[in-house]
Amino acid sequence: MTDIARDTRPDTGLDRPTVDPRASLAARDALHRRRRRRRRWAWGIPLWLLALVFLLPFAWMISTSLKPDAQAFAVPMQWIPEDVRWENYTEVLFGESSILPAFGNSVFVALLRVLGELATATLAGYAFAKLRFRGRNLVFLAYLATSLIPAQLLLVPRFVYFQQLGLYDTLWALILPGMFTVLGTFLMRQFFVSQPGEFAEAARIDGANELQIFARIYLPNATPMISALAILTFVWSWNDFETPLVFLSSPETFTLPLALTNFTDETGAMAPGVSMAAAVISIIPILVVFLIFQRRFVKAMTESALK
Repeated sequence: MTDIARDTRPDTGLDRPTVDPRASLAARDALHRRRRRRRRWAWGIPLWLLALVFLLPFAWMISTSLKPDAQAFAVPMQWIPEDVRWENYTEVLFGESSILPAFGNSVFVALLRVLGELATATLAGYAFAKLRFRGRNLVFLAYLATSLIPAQLLLVPRFVYFQQLGLYDTLWALILPGMFTVLGTFLMRQFFVSQPGEFAEAARIDGANELQIFARIYLPNATPMISALAILTFVWSWNDFETPLVFLSSPETFTLPLALTNFTDETGAMAPGVSMAAAVISIIPILVVFLIFQRRFVKAMTESALK
């Protein structure tokens, strides 16, 4: 037998097939895209199903608002009513118990509360974050500690105080306390703390005062957080039922949550058709506000979570 001689020459790589690196990168990118697509579907389908579950009560509300009262609780339920009753909306808007005056009161209260909250929260948040004064942190902690007091404990003292000031049964009893909140000041303070102080130092060298630094440098950067705070304040004011129930007694001063309790049938029970029609109308402003500011709201929440 003859021994097979081994080739001991160094491997120069000339005999290997050449691989295009661009093709390899393209294949790898295609693989990553497929994986990302599968992940999106894996997360997207359960989230869509969960969203549909949350939307079912709203679909029931819209469906019931277009039905006669006798068909509201029929079994099995008819999601699409056979006889659409638009008269429910006509009665809610222009009937004897029209919600339009209460709707206007709610808009007035919500807008003033939002404007007042934004003014006080941004100024107080900037002061606690950027201004140096004795006892700053102690004052801020004491201010935060007031949030530990349940709001229900303050209703009676506020009732007596507003009655002595002549503000009972007026919309100002709802507006003034809503202009000052611990959460708004806390959110704005945390945002301004995250902003670099070099901007303020450079502005002071150029001769700017604190109000100019606040208005021209820091406030424009706080637009996403201001939008988020505006949405939260508007929703809280619009849905507030407990405070108007305590401080308002005249029907002409009622806000929308109180006006929704006026729709009852001849037996004193809730009239489902007109009640749901009024509820549908009441959520329209919240949807409009959220759709307008949703991008800034999401941006503010994302930035605050990252910081």
